[in-house]
Amino acid sequence: MKFLTPDEKAVLLEKATERPFTGEFVNFDKAGTYTCKQCGNPLYLSESKFKSNCGWPSFDDAIPGAVKRIPDADGHRTEIVCANCGGHLGHVFEGEGITSKNTRHCVNSISVSFTTIPVETLKLYQTAIFAGGCFWGVEHLMQQNLGVISVVSGYIGGAVDHPTYREVCSHTTGHAEAVRVTYDPSKTDYETLAKLFFEIHDPTQKDGQGPDIGNQYRSGVFYNSPEQKAIAEKLIALLRAKGLDVVTEVTPATTFWEAEDAHQDHYVREGTQPYCHRYTKRF
Repeated sequence: MKFLTPDEKAVLLEKATERPFTGEFVNFDKAGTYTCKQCGNPLYLSESKFKSNCGWPSFDDAIPGAVKRIPDADGHRTEIVCANCGGHLGHVFEGEGITSKNTRHCVNSISVSFTTIPVETLKLYQTAIFAGGCFWGVEHLMQQNLGVISVVSGYIGGAVDHPTYREVCSHTTGHAEAVRVTYDPSKTDYETLAKLFFEIHDPTQKDGQGPDIGNQYRSGVFYNSPEQKAIAEKLIALLRAKGLDVVTEVTPATTFWEAEDAHQDHYVREGTQPYCHRYTKRF
């Protein structure tokens, strides 16, 4: 889940409404896909967007299965939420006769993001989640590989929703600093990325990486499928056969919470190199 600003939380989580004619996408007309701001789920295609003059972005259709309708408690309107994460999008209205589909999804701009990547391509992308010490270094070294679309720093494996960096560092939430790697499976694969992960951090150091000590710096693979689990366990077995006392945890992926913007692309922005991550060939 994306790290949300107070304004984004107010709309997506607390069901507030942004002021009319103020949103980024009210008069936006580029071709592409609108995705959920909180979880990235593709919601609407640009071909479904139309000008309604209501003050909010309007769509006459959603991507099948992407948007859920929930009647308001007063029975007067129908709320629309992301079917994946439940984030509030706005309301849907029917019978207005504005388009041939006779439907208007009235969406808060702040609830969505936009990408020019076709939805068919987005659906083909896969993700991998790794924890190996400070996420800055893992993110930086993963970003440089063929087939990697994006690497996002964040938190996983804890008991608190929407954790902050300060909370994670307090050792009270149980989260690990981790990265979510989105990749194109036609150009690379999970095993290649997992091997790289084991070669850019020390999988034998428990609850730390180099000088960074603490449970949030533990080594872990958070798998999204049985296939990912099997690959991670196979690689760990190979490393142990080479004499390495691997302590990397292999656990099912839970909610991945994106870290604050200040923690994204750290080394790119600073123009420096990781202080506790470097490549060591192990396979």
